[in-house]
Amino acid sequence: MTNNSNFSTQAIDVYIKIAAISLLIYWCYSILQPFFLMVVWGGIIATALYPIAIWANNKFGISKAKASSALSIIGVLLLLIPLIVLSTGLYTGGSALVTGVQAGTIVIPTPNISIQGWPIIGEKVYGFALQASSNLESMLTNYSDEVKSVISKMASFLGSLGGSFIQFIISTVIAGAFMVNADKCERAFVLVASRLTGGEQGKELTTISKTTVRGVVQGVIGVAVIQSILAGVGIAFAGIPGVAIWMFLVLIVAIIQLPPILALLPAIIYAFTVDTTTTAVIFLIWCVLVSASDAVLKPMLLGRGSDTPILVILLGALGGMVMSGIIGLFVGAVILSLTYQLFTVWLENETKEKDES
Repeated sequence: MTNNSNFSTQAIDVYIKIAAISLLIYWCYSILQPFFLMVVWGGIIATALYPIAIWANNKFGISKAKASSALSIIGVLLLLIPLIVLSTGLYTGGSALVTGVQAGTIVIPTPNISIQGWPIIGEKVYGFALQASSNLESMLTNYSDEVKSVISKMASFLGSLGGSFIQFIISTVIAGAFMVNADKCERAFVLVASRLTGGEQGKELTTISKTTVRGVVQGVIGVAVIQSILAGVGIAFAGIPGVAIWMFLVLIVAIIQLPPILALLPAIIYAFTVDTTTTAVIFLIWCVLVSASDAVLKPMLLGRGSDTPILVILLGALGGMVMSGIIGLFVGAVILSLTYQLFTVWLENETKEKDES
């Protein structure tokens, strides 16, 4: 009877402890949930950039904390500048567009008749462009519903883009805090990993995690960002409108490991339709070079994580973007790649243990 009473008391005590811990975890998650993705991305940025702080410390004698803070400040400034330019450009461009339409001063060039030869959509596109070039106000009146729909979608996209810039800025600040306390963060990660694995593989998993994150960020995201910037330079040179949109499309296509030229095909067609042949040919050659540049950039930047299947990166990037927007595009690719690597190591260790026994 006494044993049953003690067992009941212990069971109730354990239940209360589990309930209290679960409640605390839930509260903490609810408090941090709005910042969770930014904290994860901040940790990824910190892991990828911390070797630069170590290099600065060894090369110039700057403390790791100061080097980390400098990297964070530089990152914030690099993000703030395009955000300010985007906001200013939208305001001035929108005002100029409205004023130009009202005054009738906006001139749209007459479309090339070769557009009619495009499969399926050629006639409609040519008719639309011809009406816009001859009487823009009439075109806007005839297609008012479609124009409103396009403007609404563009406004939503630009709002999402601005929000993503703010998220990236916050993540960069968080990354700076992580790098300043890098040793403590690594020690905590090792302790958690050791606890989860029974104290045997904590250090190994920490090392694998660091190298995988750095490999994916440098070799996948880094290459995609470089190709996006190069594509933007070519698009600006060719005078094709919507540079930021084209750069974003190239970024997505490059992250999911497809040739960036797939995203640039409509821009190439537009260049051959509207621009001079010389400009269009130069732009085409530039696009081919941008698309082929990963053959040079990836061997230079890609470390651990190079053996991650393309499908894993593809699903991570697209799934992350669907779940969390633009920032999820980056986080998803890294997290799914990291999970794949850790799962592979776990399976290999399980196989080794069985073989040894």
